[in-house]
Amino acid sequence: MDQLSLVIILLAALLIPLVMARFKLTLLPTAVIEIIVGVILGPSLFNLIHISETLTMLKGVGVIVLLFLSGLEIDFSLFSRRKNELTPLEQKQSADAPKYSPVTLAFLSYASIAVMSVILAVILKFTGLFSDIWLATILFLTISLGIVIAALKEKELLSKPFGQTILLISALGEVVPMLGLTFYASIYSPTSKSLWLLLIILLVAALLFLRFKAFFKFFDRINKSTTQLDVRLSFFVIVALVTVAESVGAEGILGAFMAGIVIKLLEPHEETKVRLDSIGYGFFIPIFFIMSGVGLNLRTLLSNKQTLILIPAFLVAYLLSKALVYPILRLRFKNGNAFAGAAMTSTTLTVVLAILQVAEHLHKLTSQQSGAFLLAAIITCVIGPLIFNKRYTSEAADVKATNVHFIGTNLLTVPVAQQLTKSGYDVHMYTDRETNYRAFNSEIDVHLLPNLVPSDLVDDLVFDTDVIVLGQSNTKENYRLAKAAKQYGVPRVIARFEDPNILDERKDTLIDMGVEVYSTPDVSISMLRSLIQTPSTIELLTSTDSSVYEVQLRNHKYADIQVRNLPFIDDITIAQIYREHRFIRPSGDTPLKINDRILFTSNKQEAPRIRRELGKLN
Repeated sequence: MDQLSLVIILLAALLIPLVMARFKLTLLPTAVIEIIVGVILGPSLFNLIHISETLTMLKGVGVIVLLFLSGLEIDFSLFSRRKNELTPLEQKQSADAPKYSPVTLAFLSYASIAVMSVILAVILKFTGLFSDIWLATILFLTISLGIVIAALKEKELLSKPFGQTILLISALGEVVPMLGLTFYASIYSPTSKSLWLLLIILLVAALLFLRFKAFFKFFDRINKSTTQLDVRLSFFVIVALVTVAESVGAEGILGAFMAGIVIKLLEPHEETKVRLDSIGYGFFIPIFFIMSGVGLNLRTLLSNKQTLILIPAFLVAYLLSKALVYPILRLRFKNGNAFAGAAMTSTTLTVVLAILQVAEHLHKLTSQQSGAFLLAAIITCVIGPLIFNKRYTSEAADVKATNVHFIGTNLLTVPVAQQLTKSGYDVHMYTDRETNYRAFNSEIDVHLLPNLVPSDLVDDLVFDTDVIVLGQSNTKENYRLAKAAKQYGVPRVIARFEDPNILDERKDTLIDMGVEVYSTPDVSISMLRSLIQTPSTIELLTSTDSSVYEVQLRNHKYADIQVRNLPFIDDITIAQIYREHRFIRPSGDTPLKINDRILFTSNKQEAPRIRRELGKLN
């Protein structure tokens, strides 16, 4: 019977994403659908799956892996302060920036959640609905980081201020409740030990971090497909910290969460994260979610009148605990987006499941109360994403075009500027030569400057840009301006160096500054070589239908996919892949890796769609 139930669970786990894709069911998270399917297949309806020791063990492993991957999702750069001094450009941008940063908004929002959670827990106690104030507070503090990240990835918001704000609120919504649960379990567990023993978990985590700090620096040289050392290390850290946590009287899920944080701080490769996701979300986590639904017996729950009162009460409490997030987000973001963000932070499921599992183990709530908390949490995962997808629209700052400034107007730079303008870039050109100004001002936006003194360029806002291209033929002048631009803080400086002697002398300095260098001879040589090796190169570059494009692969959907298996491979030709500081000439068997820079050719109608798809941050 155990084997048959496991087969049914794994079949359901396989069919759920296929059915969702077939019928385009994107408004609900996969985890919610898996719980609902578990309810349908369990004693609530068809009673096809029966709880056994094997399935209970796999469910326990599933929650450990889920909490490990949750810890792995936290972006600690959001919590860190900038150590280096701000450049003049960054100082100017910070002065012009909105008053409230994502970090400030996130901490204010989560503080409001904490206050509301305590108030609501007290109200539940005085109404007689639920007497444990601290457990209720911990539950209302939770936010499902995994569901929030999935929604933000879908709209490509992770790198935007709005997305960073919601992400940080959600990260706090996993970290704080986990810490609260740790102390709660330590106080109320019949086998609890001294609270100071919990520090042993942090000590062991720190030792593991220090011991394996250099692991990924030599990982590539020793790893083989038959060893998968990064995965072995991850599971060693998981088991070690889970064992330590349980040994000091804490819950194993805390050790799993700490293990995720340790691996995250070790800065693993993106491929490592993909492999761990594959193991977790491919096997253990679906079993956990489906079994959570199986354990939710709706026949028993809904036959109890008290439970029918608890479900809407807990749902309202989950939603009201995040209500003050809305006015706080309104301090910076549009009204509709603030409402969408507040709705998204109300989603709570993954940590709730872990908390309920611990609370039931400690006999701190009844099965009816646990079921009511879980059902209410599932409903939040329906309401939150629905509202978010309906109400969110792009912020004005998020759709700002990339700003490019050219210093030097000539037959080389002007055509490039014209093409960039047509591609949606905000382009401005500058020259101190009146003849060049008169020659090209009618063709593109050119500004005549009295001189090219760096201090005057700063005053004229020439250096206030995302990219500056120094396209003059004067190598010494370009070097001087490139150095001044980088000191001012321009993110990208592209400089033309025609004199190889000066370039050789100052190449190291330019590299240290982060200046990108090109020269007409080198471009011509590369072009001629490409023309010899690939006769169609000149036709491609001069074609009005096709062109060369570059995109950085950030979409995990295409990680480890062979080139020949790309769904749009018939529409593009991949010429080169730039990976880990070297070029790779791809074949059909070449797998793509996250952060690959892909140089491809395509027609101008299809290229934007393909670039968006490959570059989608998810």
